[in-house]
Amino acid sequence: MELESGDVVICIVEKIVGTVVFVKIIAGNRELEGSIVMSEIAPGRIRNIRDYVVPKKRIVCKILRISSSGNIELSLRRVTQKERKEILEQDKQEKSYTNILKSILGERSEGIIKKINEKERLYDFFQEAKDNPQILENLMEKKDVEKILEILKSQKQKKQSIKKEILLSSTEPNGIELIKHLFAGVKEAEIKYISAGKYSIKTESEDPKIATNKLKNILDFISKSTKEKKMNFEIIEK
Repeated sequence: MELESGDVVICIVEKIVGTVVFVKIIAGNRELEGSIVMSEIAPGRIRNIRDYVVPKKRIVCKILRISSSGNIELSLRRVTQKERKEILEQDKQEKSYTNILKSILGERSEGIIKKINEKERLYDFFQEAKDNPQILENLMEKKDVEKILEILKSQKQKKQSIKKEILLSSTEPNGIELIKHLFAGVKEAEIKYISAGKYSIKTESEDPKIATNKLKNILDFISKSTKEKKMNFEIIEK
């Protein structure tokens, strides 16, 4: 599994030298080294860096850049609350998947986990395996696959929700009806009225990436529809 700029990763603080924090990045079966400069710890002036990071603390960071020499520069302050929540939830789920493999495969699990992590995260692999069990059969015996799928089906994974607030209005006499008709075309989302011209749209899925893509497609649909009907549309950024 190769890391790229923009990836959100879990790190363990190793040491603090002056104004630079050195961390260990958890990437599958590998542990890579990275660094965070003072300006990327938190916004504004920092009086004491240890108010934010201390050795052995687990933190969630965003990769800013990877140099040709392999040095990985990270940011703590650029990680949103939503990104932090998602990556920690996925990490928790990965530990569950690891335990499932160990309970079914025993010592063989280590080699299979290593093989999976060479190409992608264990979390992403199992999300795909739920819809396409064939990728499990490529790695292990069918009887083991059946046991794993049975456990996965019995798990009740918490749904992740993604929400955006929008402003939507029309100067037409039948503006309210136009808005109602537009929202009638929105599927797999919860739409709530907040105040005059202000609404919230929420999507849900066990996989946060799917929930995010659903919401993006809905917002694209609304944007296109409002342009055609000459309505006012704006996404409220927070």
